[in-house]
Amino acid sequence: MVSHISANDLKIKGVAAIEAILAAHSEAIVSVRGKDRFVVMNLAHHHYLRECELAAALAESREDMAAGRCVRESPEAHLLRLDTQV
Repeated sequence: MVSHISANDLKIKGVAAIEAILAAHSEAIVSVRGKDRFVVMNLAHHHYLRECELAAALAESREDMAAGRCVRESPEAHLLRLDTQV
């Protein structure tokens, strides 16, 4: 569940407002003039999300390799292929 904080509350209360929300929620949405603009989270949660992204990218790459959607070549051949694709 995500909780909201207004930019005005953030301006008045500072980091304490963020800390109060993050004590109960994993993320806080900051709204500016009534529109959601930013997401704030603690660093540990951010690292967790990055690990999830990397795990998903690795799984996708493995699926591509298993399905033959890849090119196996030397670094030199790769650079040559890139030069010819421009």
